[in-house]
This record gives sequence, C-alpha cells and structure tokens, in this order.
Amino acid sequence: MATTAYIPVEVYLRGSYEPDAEYVDGEVQERAVGELDHAAWQAAIEKWFWMHEREWNIRVFAELRIQVTPTRFRVPDVMVLERSVPLAKMDQIIKQPPIAVFEILSPEDRLTRTLEKCDDYERMGIQTILVINPKGSKYRYQKGKLEPLDSPEIDLPGSICKFNLREIEKLLD
Repeated sequence: MATTAYIPVEVYLRGSYEPDAEYVDGEVQERAVGELDHAAWQAAIEKWFWMHEREWNIRVFAELRIQVTPTRFRVPDVMVLERSVPLAKMDQIIKQPPIAVFEILSPEDRLTRTLEKCDDYERMGIQTILVINPKGSKYRYQKGKLEPLDSPEIDLPGSICKFNLREIEKLLD
C-alpha cells in the first residue's frame, strides 16, 4: 500500500510543480493535465471575462493559487476577482474569496475530488462555483451539491458580472 509523506506548507509554497499542484492538509496533490477541450474552455471563459474587465471592474486569472484554509491551497482553472487592489499590491496567493471560480473537468478528474474542491471553495465564502464538463453538462455548486445550470446566463452574486454560456460557447471556435 502506498503511503503519503507529510510536506510542511512552507515546503509546498517554495516548491515548483509542473503543472501546479494543490496542497491539502500536508499532501501535495497533482492536478489533472488538461487536454484540448479543457484548454479551449479555459481560454473561452478567460476571454469572456477579459472582454468585460474594465466594464465590470474585475481581474481574471488562470491557474492561480488560492488559500482556502490555513492548510489547503487550491488551483482553480479560472478565477474572477474584484479589481479593488492595484496588481502591484496584491498578494501572490489569493486569500480572500473571489467573485467566482471555474473548474473545467478533464477525463482523469474524479467526482469525489472535484466535490471536495468545490466544498473548500464554498466554505471559504466563494458564492459562484461553476464546474464545466467540456463534453457534457455544466453545473453550479451550491450548498454541497452540483446542480445543472438551468439558464445559459447567470448573474454572479456580489458583482455586476454575468456568465453567459451561449456567448462563451461562441468563443470556442
């Protein structure tokens, strides 16, 4: 049986991982490497929010570390943040709840691990957590459950941002 060695958080934060890895209670966890569908969706979501950055007063980042608890660091595929702090004054690791996070599923992703990540995001106070299956359904994670998106356009609470699935799908080509 394989055992996992405990790694202090300081070692994780000084380390470099390709692709970036997550840190969960002393364990460094590899992230699934994206394939073409994953990368296309990630780029389309980023483009959508980049087109509205100034209008909505936001910043958009891909694969940026977020500290969800003192012993857990996650790396969402896309994150939308308020543009309230100048970039030069921002922490290198996000410690405040963003407006939204997006997880784009890869074929290797496991449901239990995805749900655990979403639960971490929700406990941190993130109000919009969307899970995108490039080859299937799109979900919103709320109150411990994945719920299918019932509308192609949703408002992102705590902001003037909107997520428009149809417009994002147009950016895929």
